[in-house]
Amino acid sequence: MKLSPQWIRDFVELAVDDRRLAEDLTAAGIAVEGIAGFGAEAVFEMEIGTNRPDAMNHYGVAREAAAIYDLPLKALDPRLPSGAKAPLSSASHGAAKSRALSKRDSAGPTEVLPFPIQVEEPELCPRFSARVIRGTHVKPSPKKIAHRLQLLDQRPISNAVDATNYVLWEMGKPTHVFDMDLLEGGRLIIRRAKNGERLKTLDGVERTLTSEDLVVADARKPVGLAGVMGGFDTMITDKTENILIESAWWDPVTVRKTSRRHGLHTDASHRFERGADFESTVMSCDLVAGLILASGGGELIGEAIDVVSKKMDQAPVVLRLSEVHRILGGNLSTGEIFRILKKLGFGLIPEGQADAQFHVQVPSWRLDVEREIDVIEEIARLHGYDKFKNTLPAYSGAVVELPHATVDATLRRRALALGYNEAVSLTFISHVDAERFSSASVLELENPLSEEASVMRTSMAPGMLDMLAWNLNRDSENVRLFEMSHVYEMRGGERFEPARACLGATLAAVKRALPVDGLLDVSKGDHAASAEAFRSFKGDVENLLAAFAGSELNFDRETGDYFHPGRSARAVMDGMVVAQFGQIAEEIKATRKLRQDVFLAELDLEQLHTRGLRPVKFVPLAKYPAVERDFSFVFRDEVEFEAMRRAVMGLRLPELREFKPVETFRGGSIEAGKYSILLRARLQSDEGTLRDDQIAQWSADIVKALLGLGGVQRA
Repeated sequence: MKLSPQWIRDFVELAVDDRRLAEDLTAAGIAVEGIAGFGAEAVFEMEIGTNRPDAMNHYGVAREAAAIYDLPLKALDPRLPSGAKAPLSSASHGAAKSRALSKRDSAGPTEVLPFPIQVEEPELCPRFSARVIRGTHVKPSPKKIAHRLQLLDQRPISNAVDATNYVLWEMGKPTHVFDMDLLEGGRLIIRRAKNGERLKTLDGVERTLTSEDLVVADARKPVGLAGVMGGFDTMITDKTENILIESAWWDPVTVRKTSRRHGLHTDASHRFERGADFESTVMSCDLVAGLILASGGGELIGEAIDVVSKKMDQAPVVLRLSEVHRILGGNLSTGEIFRILKKLGFGLIPEGQADAQFHVQVPSWRLDVEREIDVIEEIARLHGYDKFKNTLPAYSGAVVELPHATVDATLRRRALALGYNEAVSLTFISHVDAERFSSASVLELENPLSEEASVMRTSMAPGMLDMLAWNLNRDSENVRLFEMSHVYEMRGGERFEPARACLGATLAAVKRALPVDGLLDVSKGDHAASAEAFRSFKGDVENLLAAFAGSELNFDRETGDYFHPGRSARAVMDGMVVAQFGQIAEEIKATRKLRQDVFLAELDLEQLHTRGLRPVKFVPLAKYPAVERDFSFVFRDEVEFEAMRRAVMGLRLPELREFKPVETFRGGSIEAGKYSILLRARLQSDEGTLRDDQIAQWSADIVKALLGLGGVQRA
């Protein structure tokens, strides 16, 4: 946002130069990010917070400067013809139509308004003000107005339209001007649009309206989208002679929804969405009228029309000086507190004597001030944060480590050592992803950023897949990521946030760690490469789980349907599911447009936290050699290695140090429905060198256990 320091100086006599003014405004929270130009051509590049629409204009910033330097602030002057400034108002809370059309004076007859206004939605438009000018001339704006608008990157159009833009940037209140001769029926109606009604806005786009839209209409049709943009058919042209000036207070929520629904963000909607000044409608009309009359001539008809359907008074805030001193320190005098608040437009009414307590009347332009702490913040920023002593809050405790910090730190170190980089994804996902990757009940967002981010995540898989896809789409194929955080779900009407960890890796990244000769074209989905990569990825998961104090770790195939059915597994530690992992299914890969196979692992940290870390034990290296024996068997497809492992480990042979599969084979001489597997046992003793008869006996026991599973030993 651009503002002119020369324009600001119209309202306050500043002795400081532009650079010093910019620095002091920034220190007070009205950020000036840069200065362009010099002298009358100087422009401030402003960054005004969304909670401060009152400062998105020159008069608002001048008010801040007057408070900073303790200088008087000049009042806004519409410069209207004598006797034309008092508004003709009509206050109502019910039938806005009948009460808005006329005002009955107790001493005389009914006085007809210059232009009748009918408010059918007083909750959405509690105040509507207007002015009527007849016999004016539409022409180019005076040089001063045109120049100032151009400094702010605003294109001058005509003296009437430029008057509304000038007032917008001068005092922050959006207004609109209609060609009164193009308003049919001689009246304005503020109502909801009818479904299917059409309005061509000033940008030349014809829009289809719904009953959710609030419009300004004449007797036959909509002529403006309330708070957003006026209509094309009633705009000011060179032929315009009679003008109706409109300034209203619109419901911020309604304006925001309308603006989003039509994809139409304007300077007016930007301010109305954040809350306009309820008391500024008549003044803004008068300022526009004064500029038009000064440049184009004409006659101001009657007094200002001011239809007040509902008062918008702000509740006063109780301010205790003891609380000000408690939060800000005792070096702030009562006089300084009063000066700051008075300069900012706040009113103070004493209440009692015991605690120096005051009722603070909040000005109509400060909708962001609602509580005592808000008032204290105003005092602090205008006094100057740099004037407070640097002190630390009193604290008698000590740093407290989170219960599972050591476990999480160990898991993080292991993941980093395996080559995974820590990443952070959005906690929001779509309904589609929530249903696809989890069966948990979701937490809906009241104000979602988009349909793709409308619920809290119930699984970390969608975020991880998005991050992998982002890297792949930018030609970064060797990707290993991990994330440790929370998921969110509803159980029995209550919210839970279980801790989870997620690993993600591309096929290219996993294959780099494998001792495979030659290069594999991972983009073509090499099945052998993916199968070998799955085993390598499984090793990474086992490495992480090995840190925990589980007595038994088994694997089965009961994984989610978003995993590849033949290259995924579920890890069960002491009877509890602690992880599931594997290659992502082909349909998920295609849906998310992943350029190569990817692998994903989800770890249940809630379960792992209950087990804690495995105690570290050190044993001396074995003095005696190990002996390996291979066993070749044929099994039915239904018999998995896990069953073989359990059968052999059930022998409880103290010298059996390792039992693992070496390779599998299907086809050839092996009949359908069966497969050949080569198993390897490693035997070793701490007492002495193993004898042949011992090895033969243990080998026979292993063969017997495997035969018991229906296996057939191969020669």
